[in-house]
Amino acid sequence: MSGALAELNAIFRAEHGEPVPEAARRVTEEILTRHGSSVSAVLFYGSCLRKQQLVGSVLDFYAIVDSYRDAYRSRWLAVANRLLPPNVFLLSVDGGAEQIHSKYAVISRADFERGAEGRTLHSIVWARFCQPSRVTWARDESVREAVAAICSAAALTMVRTGLALRLHAEDETVDFESLWQDGFRATYATELRTERPETIRELYAAAPARYDRVASLALEELARQGELEVVDAAGGSPRVRVDRVRVATRARSWRRRSCLAKIIYVFRLVKSALTFGDWLPYALFKLGRHTGARIELTPLQRRYPLIFGWPVVFRLLRSQKLR
Repeated sequence: MSGALAELNAIFRAEHGEPVPEAARRVTEEILTRHGSSVSAVLFYGSCLRKQQLVGSVLDFYAIVDSYRDAYRSRWLAVANRLLPPNVFLLSVDGGAEQIHSKYAVISRADFERGAEGRTLHSIVWARFCQPSRVTWARDESVREAVAAICSAAALTMVRTGLALRLHAEDETVDFESLWQDGFRATYATELRTERPETIRELYAAAPARYDRVASLALEELARQGELEVVDAAGGSPRVRVDRVRVATRARSWRRRSCLAKIIYVFRLVKSALTFGDWLPYALFKLGRHTGARIELTPLQRRYPLIFGWPVVFRLLRSQKLR
């Protein structure tokens, strides 16, 4: 293992070990109760990591399992998870004065690794786990090490993709802030999500030194793997030399993959309608939080979302409020 990759792993391992609020621990306990010994690790991620007050928020988790068959009593849930990972569920637990609301995704370690390395059409894994996260539970230390290594792979995928989206010449200076923001903006778009520009900026602004260091180490590792050459690493904006053909090919591949990823995301919406629970009010809540759009559901839509909710979703897609 190279020095850059070892340091990258150490950054993620340290982040994973940072303290988490009691609310995250309660949700983790319920996830373990639901899925038992099949769970090898639970990760807490998302905007709630940056919040001091969690009241009214929805906490985000990933449960990494050994196999889908062992994770469920229901055979069809296991099949659905294997065909189109991850499965996503709504979960509320008692938090004392108030209920703690969360959603969690179930994914196998193999699919988690493939997603982090960019070997799937969608970016849902590497776009999330190149960012800081916490391991709220792990089976043992070897699992913690493996999860840190997978998150390092996610960072490499994000930086690799960001370079393909940004570089226009063989020899260019890389601006880390723009690299991350362009990467986040592009990956959100594949999930039909409209994020406000200030939300994208806040991701990087929350820990600029951290993101700069991760990007710098990723460039060093990509150079070691022969994907680029770091011409000048002095200062905060390194200069890199790339193979123009390789970068152009990767940019074209990203455009094709992003179109297909949007189609897959629509199928994921349909699957979530069957597994998630009260999915339509939650989707509209998220839409309102991210875009300011407010849509009121009729009583029939609230009671029978699978039958009457889809016109709302398709209207949002046509209006490009979901992109």
